[in-house]
Amino acid sequence: MIAFNASAALFEDDDARRAILDLRQKVEASQLRTTEELRRGNEENVQLRRSLLDLSNQIESLRSEMAVLRGQNEQLTRGISDVQRSQKDVAQGVEERLRKVEPGKVSVDGRDFEADPAEKQEFEAALAHLRKGDFAAAQTAYMSFLKRFPQSGYRSSSLFWLANAQYALRDYKAAAGNFRILATSDPQHPRAPEALLSMANCQVELKDVKSARKTLEELIASFPQSEAASAAKERLVKLK
Repeated sequence: MIAFNASAALFEDDDARRAILDLRQKVEASQLRTTEELRRGNEENVQLRRSLLDLSNQIESLRSEMAVLRGQNEQLTRGISDVQRSQKDVAQGVEERLRKVEPGKVSVDGRDFEADPAEKQEFEAALAHLRKGDFAAAQTAYMSFLKRFPQSGYRSSSLFWLANAQYALRDYKAAAGNFRILATSDPQHPRAPEALLSMANCQVELKDVKSARKTLEELIASFPQSEAASAAKERLVKLK
Protein backbone atom coordinates (compact mmCIF):
# COMPACT_ATOMS: atom_id res chain seq x y z
CA MET A 1 0.00 0.00 0.00
CA ILE A 2 2.86 2.30 0.89
CA ALA A 3 4.64 1.39 -2.33
CA PHE A 4 1.52 2.19 -4.33
CA ASN A 5 1.17 5.51 -2.65
CA ALA A 6 4.81 6.32 -3.37
CA SER A 7 4.36 5.43 -7.02
CA ALA A 8 1.26 7.53 -7.19
CA ALA A 9 3.08 10.45 -5.64
CA LEU A 10 5.90 10.11 -8.12
CA PHE A 11 3.41 9.99 -10.94
CA GLU A 12 1.72 13.08 -9.67
CA ASP A 13 5.10 14.85 -9.36
CA ASP A 14 5.93 13.99 -12.95
CA ASP A 15 2.59 15.33 -14.10
CA ALA A 16 3.13 18.47 -12.12
CA ARG A 17 6.59 18.94 -13.57
CA ARG A 18 5.29 18.37 -17.06
CA ALA A 19 2.47 20.79 -16.41
CA ILE A 20 4.95 23.31 -15.07
CA LEU A 21 7.21 22.76 -18.07
CA ASP A 22 4.28 23.12 -20.43
CA LEU A 23 3.19 26.24 -18.63
CA ARG A 24 6.71 27.61 -18.70
CA GLN A 25 6.99 26.86 -22.40
CA LYS A 26 3.67 28.53 -23.00
CA VAL A 27 4.74 31.54 -20.96
CA GLU A 28 8.05 31.71 -22.79
CA ALA A 29 6.27 31.32 -26.10
CA SER A 30 3.84 34.04 -25.09
CA GLN A 31 6.72 36.25 -24.02
CA LEU A 32 8.45 35.59 -27.31
CA ARG A 33 5.29 36.44 -29.21
CA THR A 34 4.84 39.54 -27.09
CA THR A 35 8.46 40.52 -27.61
CA GLU A 36 8.12 39.92 -31.34
CA GLU A 37 4.90 41.88 -31.45
CA LEU A 38 6.53 44.71 -29.53
CA ARG A 39 9.51 44.60 -31.88
CA ARG A 40 7.24 44.68 -34.87
CA GLY A 41 5.17 47.42 -33.27
CA ASN A 42 8.32 49.44 -32.64
CA GLU A 43 9.46 48.89 -36.20
CA GLU A 44 6.05 49.90 -37.47
CA ASN A 45 6.11 52.96 -35.22
CA VAL A 46 9.55 53.85 -36.51
CA GLN A 47 8.35 53.35 -40.07
CA LEU A 48 5.21 55.36 -39.35
CA ARG A 49 7.24 58.19 -37.82
CA ARG A 50 9.56 58.07 -40.82
CA SER A 51 6.57 58.18 -43.16
CA LEU A 52 5.05 61.05 -41.21
CA LEU A 53 8.36 62.89 -41.34
CA ASP A 54 8.59 62.29 -45.09
CA LEU A 55 5.02 63.48 -45.49
CA SER A 56 5.76 66.56 -43.41
CA ASN A 57 8.82 67.26 -45.56
CA GLN A 58 6.76 66.82 -48.70
CA ILE A 59 4.09 69.18 -47.37
CA GLU A 60 6.72 71.76 -46.51
CA SER A 61 8.27 71.33 -49.94
CA LEU A 62 4.86 71.79 -51.55
CA ARG A 63 4.30 74.92 -49.48
CA SER A 64 7.62 76.29 -50.64
CA GLU A 65 6.78 75.47 -54.26
CA MET A 66 3.35 77.09 -53.86
CA ALA A 67 4.97 80.20 -52.41
CA VAL A 68 7.33 80.33 -55.38
CA LEU A 69 4.43 79.81 -57.78
CA ARG A 70 2.42 82.54 -56.05
CA GLY A 71 5.38 84.85 -56.39
CA GLN A 72 5.75 83.95 -60.05
CA ASN A 73 2.01 84.40 -60.55
CA GLU A 74 2.13 87.83 -58.93
CA GLN A 75 5.07 88.78 -61.13
CA LEU A 76 3.24 87.45 -64.18
CA THR A 77 0.10 89.39 -63.20
CA ARG A 78 2.12 92.57 -62.74
CA GLY A 79 3.86 91.90 -66.03
CA ILE A 80 0.54 91.45 -67.82
CA SER A 81 -0.80 94.63 -66.21
CA ASP A 82 2.31 96.52 -67.28
CA VAL A 83 1.98 95.18 -70.83
CA GLN A 84 -1.72 96.10 -70.92
CA ARG A 85 -0.99 99.61 -69.66
CA SER A 86 1.80 99.93 -72.19
CA GLN A 87 -0.47 98.74 -75.00
CA LYS A 88 -3.17 101.17 -73.87
CA ASP A 89 -0.68 104.04 -73.79
CA VAL A 90 0.60 103.10 -77.24
CA ALA A 91 -2.95 102.83 -78.60
CA GLN A 92 -3.87 106.20 -77.13
CA GLY A 93 -0.71 107.73 -78.55
CA VAL A 94 -1.41 106.29 -81.99
CA GLU A 95 -5.03 107.44 -81.80
CA GLU A 96 -3.93 110.91 -80.77
CA ARG A 97 -1.43 111.10 -83.64
CA LEU A 98 -4.06 109.84 -86.08
CA ARG A 99 -6.49 112.50 -84.89
CA LYS A 100 -3.86 115.10 -85.72
CA VAL A 101 -3.40 113.90 -89.30
CA GLU A 102 -6.50 111.95 -90.32
CA PRO A 103 -9.62 113.68 -91.64
CA GLY A 104 -12.49 113.98 -89.21
CA LYS A 105 -16.17 114.70 -89.55
CA VAL A 106 -17.15 118.36 -89.09
CA SER A 107 -20.42 120.25 -89.35
CA VAL A 108 -20.55 123.84 -90.61
CA ASP A 109 -23.60 125.82 -91.76
CA GLY A 110 -25.77 122.69 -91.61
CA ARG A 111 -23.41 120.60 -93.73
CA ASP A 112 -21.40 117.56 -92.64
CA PHE A 113 -18.14 116.66 -94.36
CA GLU A 114 -14.64 115.32 -93.78
CA ALA A 115 -11.84 117.79 -93.08
CA ASP A 116 -8.16 117.49 -92.24
CA PRO A 117 -7.17 118.73 -88.77
CA ALA A 118 -4.96 121.45 -90.31
CA GLU A 119 -7.83 122.49 -92.58
CA LYS A 120 -10.23 122.77 -89.64
CA GLN A 121 -7.70 124.65 -87.53
CA GLU A 122 -7.00 127.21 -90.26
CA PHE A 123 -10.70 127.82 -90.92
CA GLU A 124 -11.44 128.30 -87.23
CA ALA A 125 -8.47 130.66 -86.87
CA ALA A 126 -9.84 132.84 -89.68
CA LEU A 127 -13.29 132.80 -88.10
CA ALA A 128 -11.76 133.83 -84.77
CA HIS A 129 -10.29 136.96 -86.43
CA LEU A 130 -13.72 137.82 -87.78
CA ARG A 131 -15.41 137.38 -84.41
CA LYS A 132 -12.85 139.67 -82.78
CA GLY A 133 -13.60 142.34 -85.39
CA ASP A 134 -10.15 142.08 -86.97
CA PHE A 135 -11.55 142.15 -90.51
CA ALA A 136 -8.23 142.73 -92.25
CA ALA A 137 -6.69 139.66 -90.58
CA ALA A 138 -9.86 137.68 -91.34
CA GLN A 139 -9.69 138.66 -95.02
CA THR A 140 -6.05 137.60 -95.25
CA ALA A 141 -6.73 134.33 -93.43
CA TYR A 142 -9.72 133.38 -95.59
CA MET A 143 -7.93 134.22 -98.84
CA SER A 144 -4.98 132.08 -97.72
CA PHE A 145 -7.34 129.27 -96.75
CA LEU A 146 -9.15 129.27 -100.11
CA LYS A 147 -5.84 129.21 -101.93
CA ARG A 148 -4.50 126.35 -99.84
CA PHE A 149 -7.73 124.29 -99.75
CA PRO A 150 -9.63 125.09 -102.99
CA GLN A 151 -11.72 121.88 -102.80
CA SER A 152 -12.45 122.08 -99.09
CA GLY A 153 -15.89 121.47 -97.64
CA TYR A 154 -15.34 124.81 -95.91
CA ARG A 155 -15.05 126.60 -99.28
CA SER A 156 -18.56 128.07 -99.50
CA SER A 157 -18.59 129.13 -95.85
CA SER A 158 -15.14 130.67 -96.31
CA LEU A 159 -16.36 132.66 -99.34
CA PHE A 160 -19.31 133.93 -97.33
CA TRP A 161 -17.23 135.09 -94.37
CA LEU A 162 -14.49 136.48 -96.62
CA ALA A 163 -17.11 138.60 -98.38
CA ASN A 164 -18.47 139.76 -95.00
CA ALA A 165 -14.97 140.78 -93.90
CA GLN A 166 -14.52 142.70 -97.17
CA TYR A 167 -17.91 144.37 -96.71
CA ALA A 168 -16.83 145.48 -93.22
CA LEU A 169 -13.64 146.87 -94.79
CA ARG A 170 -15.86 148.71 -97.33
CA ASP A 171 -14.38 146.80 -100.22
CA TYR A 172 -17.88 146.40 -101.67
CA LYS A 173 -16.79 145.34 -105.13
CA ALA A 174 -14.67 142.45 -103.85
CA ALA A 175 -17.38 141.49 -101.37
CA ALA A 176 -20.07 141.47 -104.08
CA GLY A 177 -17.85 139.31 -106.27
CA ASN A 178 -17.34 136.67 -103.57
CA PHE A 179 -21.04 136.66 -102.64
CA ARG A 180 -21.79 136.03 -106.32
CA ILE A 181 -19.25 133.19 -106.54
CA LEU A 182 -20.88 131.47 -103.57
CA ALA A 183 -24.45 131.84 -104.88
CA THR A 184 -23.49 130.66 -108.36
CA SER A 185 -21.06 127.83 -107.53
CA ASP A 186 -23.06 126.40 -104.61
CA PRO A 187 -26.73 127.45 -104.90
CA GLN A 188 -27.82 124.68 -102.50
CA HIS A 189 -25.66 126.03 -99.70
CA PRO A 190 -27.69 127.30 -96.71
CA ARG A 191 -25.88 130.65 -96.99
CA ALA A 192 -26.70 131.14 -100.70
CA PRO A 193 -29.91 133.22 -100.15
CA GLU A 194 -28.14 135.39 -97.59
CA ALA A 195 -25.20 135.79 -99.98
CA LEU A 196 -27.51 137.24 -102.67
CA LEU A 197 -29.09 139.61 -100.15
CA SER A 198 -25.65 140.78 -99.01
CA MET A 199 -24.57 141.13 -102.64
CA ALA A 200 -27.50 143.48 -103.25
CA ASN A 201 -26.39 145.53 -100.22
CA CYS A 202 -22.93 145.83 -101.76
CA GLN A 203 -24.45 147.02 -105.03
CA VAL A 204 -26.50 149.62 -103.18
CA GLU A 205 -23.32 150.85 -101.48
CA LEU A 206 -21.74 151.05 -104.95
CA LYS A 207 -24.74 153.17 -106.09
CA ASP A 208 -25.71 150.46 -108.58
CA VAL A 209 -29.41 150.34 -107.68
CA LYS A 210 -30.39 148.69 -110.95
CA SER A 211 -28.09 145.74 -110.30
CA ALA A 212 -29.24 145.61 -106.69
CA ARG A 213 -32.89 145.33 -107.78
CA LYS A 214 -31.97 142.59 -110.24
CA THR A 215 -30.12 140.65 -107.55
CA LEU A 216 -33.05 140.97 -105.13
CA GLU A 217 -35.47 139.73 -107.78
CA GLU A 218 -33.15 136.79 -108.46
CA LEU A 219 -33.13 136.00 -104.75
CA ILE A 220 -36.93 136.04 -104.50
CA ALA A 221 -37.28 133.85 -107.59
CA SER A 222 -34.60 131.34 -106.58
CA PHE A 223 -35.36 131.08 -102.86
CA PRO A 224 -38.98 132.19 -102.40
CA GLN A 225 -39.43 130.47 -99.02
CA SER A 226 -36.27 131.83 -97.42
CA GLU A 227 -36.07 134.55 -94.79
CA ALA A 228 -33.69 136.39 -97.10
CA ALA A 229 -36.44 136.49 -99.76
CA SER A 230 -38.81 138.17 -97.29
CA ALA A 231 -36.18 140.80 -96.53
CA ALA A 232 -35.54 141.22 -100.28
CA LYS A 233 -39.21 142.03 -100.90
CA GLU A 234 -39.10 144.79 -98.31
CA ARG A 235 -35.94 146.27 -99.80
CA LEU A 236 -37.35 146.19 -103.30
CA VAL A 237 -40.19 148.37 -102.09
CA LYS A 238 -37.71 150.85 -100.62
CA LEU A 239 -35.64 150.91 -103.81
CA LYS A 240 -38.59 152.04 -105.97
